[in-house]
Amino acid sequence: MSIPIKQLRNKIQVPQLGLGVYKVPAEEVYDTVATALNAGYRHIDTASFYDNEVGVGQAIKDSSINREDLFVTTKVWNDDQGYDQTLAAFELSLKKLDMEYVDLYLIHWPVPGVFTETWRALETLYKEGRVRAIGVSNFLVHHLEELFESAETIPAVNQIELHPKLMQSETVEFCVEHQILIESWSPLGRANYLTDPTLMEIAKEHHKSTAQIMIRWHLQHEFIVIPKSVRAERQKENIEVFDFMLSKEEMKRIDNLEEGFRVGSHPDSIKR
Repeated sequence: MSIPIKQLRNKIQVPQLGLGVYKVPAEEVYDTVATALNAGYRHIDTASFYDNEVGVGQAIKDSSINREDLFVTTKVWNDDQGYDQTLAAFELSLKKLDMEYVDLYLIHWPVPGVFTETWRALETLYKEGRVRAIGVSNFLVHHLEELFESAETIPAVNQIELHPKLMQSETVEFCVEHQILIESWSPLGRANYLTDPTLMEIAKEHHKSTAQIMIRWHLQHEFIVIPKSVRAERQKENIEVFDFMLSKEEMKRIDNLEEGFRVGSHPDSIKR
């Protein structure tokens, strides 16, 4: 099994399928990451807000995998945004991860009036070589347009809530146009529709689970996808999606599930 590689706008390579660790408790995240690495994952997505960077870093350090063969993402939280605050927050994240660099550093949410200064800090970290790539999370088109007015560097990634019932077409099209890769968080809609009849029918056809069908749907849309699971057997299932293809008709049927259904916050509702 070989996970496909996507190339960021600065030529950095990222595994298209990774492990997200949102809401994985600090006392469980070490084992969660360790089992994922053993299963073949090489892309781990965390954030300062998740309060589990220490365990993520320790699991990586204790593995037999070379650091350069892994892709690690973390994010700056809303309370830490602003130029100087972001630089300080990054140092703390790096210390907790016990790493010399991170592969991708993201602005977690577009906090009004401050995210452009936060971006300037990310650009500084990028220029210094402390991060291999920088990007944003939960940015809509108008946030990106505002960022572009002062940015020297275009984000490499926009990590957004994305699943069959929330496709965010306008944001996706804008990002594709500007060579910003889309990364899907909550790619399974937090299990809200694993029993959806359309998904179940397609899953039965392929002898796969509905979760595997959704992950495959993300991959065929060229999205980076980071499903979360603390269970080794589910992690293994989530990564076993490279031995089948969805047809154009099946992709369209899944696309038609779109109904603007969010499981997380709307980006315009975020305040510091």
